[in-house]
Amino acid sequence: MVPGDGEAERTRPAGEANGSSGTAPQDTMSPAVPGQHGPDSRWWIYRGTGKPLYDTDLGTLLPPPPPWRRFTGGPVVPPPPPDDEEIERRLGRVGTSSHGSDQLRREADMVNAALLLRRPLLVTGRPGTGKSSLAYRISRELRLGRVLRWHITSRTTLRNGLYEYDAIGRVQDAAALRGTRHPLTGEANTADTAGTADDERLPGIGDYLQLGPLGTALLPYDLPRVLLVDELDKSDQDLANDLLSVFEEGQFPVAELVRARRLHPRVTVMTDDPGRSADIVDGVVTCRAFPVVVITSNGEREFPPAFLRRCLRLRMPDPDRPQLVNMVMAHLRQAASGSSGSARAQGLIDQFLHHSRERGGLAMDQLLNAVFLATSGRFSGDEESLEELVDALWHRLDGAGAESRAG
Repeated sequence: MVPGDGEAERTRPAGEANGSSGTAPQDTMSPAVPGQHGPDSRWWIYRGTGKPLYDTDLGTLLPPPPPWRRFTGGPVVPPPPPDDEEIERRLGRVGTSSHGSDQLRREADMVNAALLLRRPLLVTGRPGTGKSSLAYRISRELRLGRVLRWHITSRTTLRNGLYEYDAIGRVQDAAALRGTRHPLTGEANTADTAGTADDERLPGIGDYLQLGPLGTALLPYDLPRVLLVDELDKSDQDLANDLLSVFEEGQFPVAELVRARRLHPRVTVMTDDPGRSADIVDGVVTCRAFPVVVITSNGEREFPPAFLRRCLRLRMPDPDRPQLVNMVMAHLRQAASGSSGSARAQGLIDQFLHHSRERGGLAMDQLLNAVFLATSGRFSGDEESLEELVDALWHRLDGAGAESRAG
């Protein structure tokens, strides 16, 4: 069942009932762009406001999956830990007001389609347009806890994302135990006497096995985990094809546990979440709620048609002015809110948009660096030096023009 008006109403923070933001003061830099609570967005669960769900959760709002995307893994794993510090570091603070734009509405449409269909979302666009940040916005707004991040390189394999097994460490620990003295007699163990007692003292196989980000995301959580697969286009050609069966089946076997399942049908292993563990039954991990998978690509190569067919695709355009204003206010609200700070930040945003068009596209963090320096109070009487420094910061992403003019 798609949430109706009543459920959509519960997603608004206090003071925003009936689509009103109450009497909260407006920021001097806030763009005058209409909101997105119109009749055409009633089916939305994720709204792209950056504000966490209020007085409800995703389990209440999310309708059942399509029959072909239903998974029934178990035993249920406890909810993931929060990671508010990391999310705030990447997104800044939650704003006091939120404004929509055509770009954000298109983004929200695709995110909601991925949620309803339980399909991965392939996000493409040039570097610096905020593709990776989308995973953190989804997690904060839907209150889904720590984002699992899988950074891809040319050496990454599917196994790296699923789990790691330290076979060498286990062999070394077994050999070390067999070289110690007998715990009862005090005599040195030999090949004849070592065996059962040492095997019992050896840590279980689960102590040598840790799930990776993908493997952890596929554990049977009640609510989906957010998985960021970052820069998939840097991978080996085979990785996209290898992901197909995992995304389709929603499960994977752990070969070492499958072989040991008669003696150890239930094994506790470490997960990608620090200090967390989970039980695996009969050597197979099966999800319960298919994760929210955000796959980013800089467009350096094409993916196989079969892989593209199983993903929803979102092209991330260059950020518009309202998005840049919201980003600056989220990270640097105090410095950029005063009259002088606001004027400087506004001017830098306009310059940034101009230079970005001139230089083939700049990254959003380049703007943040410039605004931080300009509002730090260190250059109050030396505008020329500040302009030179900002120009050096806004170098082309291909490396050209990175040197300061003063150098």
